[in-house]
Amino acid sequence: MPFIHEDFLLGTKTARRLYHEYAEGEPILDYHCHLPPKDVAENRQFRNLFEIALEGDHYKWRAMRANGVDERYCTGGASPYEKFLAWAGTVPHTLRNPLYQWTHLEQKRYFGIDELLDESSAGRIWDRANALLATEELRAHGILRKFRVKAVCTTDDPTDDLAWHKAIAASNLETKVFPAFRPDKALNVHLPEMFNPWVARLEAASDTSIGKLTDFLDALRRRHDFFHQMGGRLSDHGLNHAYADFCTEAEAAAIFDKARAGHAATPQEQGRFAANLMLFFGRLDAEKGWTKQLHVGARRNGNTRRFGQLGPDTGFDSIGDWPQADALGAYLDRLDQENALPKMVLYNLNPADNYILATMIGNFQDGSIAGKIQFGSAWWFLDQKEAMGWQMNALSSCGLISRFVGMLTDSRSFMSYPRHEYFRRLLCDLFGKDIEGGFIPDDDSLSGPMIRDICYGNARRFLGLDVG
Repeated sequence: MPFIHEDFLLGTKTARRLYHEYAEGEPILDYHCHLPPKDVAENRQFRNLFEIALEGDHYKWRAMRANGVDERYCTGGASPYEKFLAWAGTVPHTLRNPLYQWTHLEQKRYFGIDELLDESSAGRIWDRANALLATEELRAHGILRKFRVKAVCTTDDPTDDLAWHKAIAASNLETKVFPAFRPDKALNVHLPEMFNPWVARLEAASDTSIGKLTDFLDALRRRHDFFHQMGGRLSDHGLNHAYADFCTEAEAAAIFDKARAGHAATPQEQGRFAANLMLFFGRLDAEKGWTKQLHVGARRNGNTRRFGQLGPDTGFDSIGDWPQADALGAYLDRLDQENALPKMVLYNLNPADNYILATMIGNFQDGSIAGKIQFGSAWWFLDQKEAMGWQMNALSSCGLISRFVGMLTDSRSFMSYPRHEYFRRLLCDLFGKDIEGGFIPDDDSLSGPMIRDICYGNARRFLGLDVG
């Protein structure tokens, strides 16, 4: 039997039935990813297996470094095949790491390859995959069709002109592609050398002059309006933790003026400014019926030497351990007091905080929308078998998994769509074990529709995207 077979990860007869009858056939709504809109607009054709499987993949770079592979074969100047061969030599050492399962699931679903990847098979797999990558089916548009992706939400800076999104909308691509508003750089008053050039780009994008805080907020509102006109219905924030040291508008204006004059805000000032601005962003989302996504708990760029050499998103991030409960609760409560709490998806990176978030969301369900505040899918380092179970168990125990909006790729790679299959198999395995253990009824009329909804239906209804 090949490693990836039809019952992969499905440990019981009931799990297999649930997956094949209820989960397997559902389309994909990938509501948070980092795919480059340019690649979609240009219907990118990948020249080789390196480009689609390794280019920009910091998960794999981390494993290769841990295996003693020189940086030349990760982000350096080695040839594409040399880099792939270095990865192939690392794969056998990733047993029990999700990379081993993901790699072979990707090979099977994209190229029909059952052979295990190692240095001895690398040449054959490289040649076969490259031949298939030359076909229309595995260009960017063909991949989205192949995996029945109904919609994709990319991650976009407010200063982006969304020209590639306009080109996609004018094309004949069946998959809908929407921008998502990611204004993290608006909080960088402690880094005026980065903040002020970004404000200049915001001025150009919003066609307005920014002299004071009210101008800044008006420009951000204009860009939020533009994203809405382009079909965007989600925002996103990558934060170490929520901000809740709220300040007055006058205090925020003084901090803004200080940064604009080239003087860095203190850590306390930056936190107070960020808290004020996050309230503003929450109000914008609530006004338009958007969904706000908060990603909390990452400790980014932990190796300062490597960050200086290679920049961000190159594999030197880890889980952080900030207290989350008080600030997150205060932030949600403040918006709720103003009747300005939008729909939210809260993603947690520290598993120690799972039950904090799973219970926190219950404080702000108001009966207006099923699952208005979501405990989002296991994220980043938790995007694997064990931690997906932790997240789903915490949500099930403290809330309603029946209203869960399910999986997303959170990826820069067109090779990541099998992650939805991986999640669905684990979901059905969880339900199957509970049914066979007698914890929930053996009644497909209960579990079957719920599984379908978690795979696709809940997200489609919750997010309000025009997916056709």
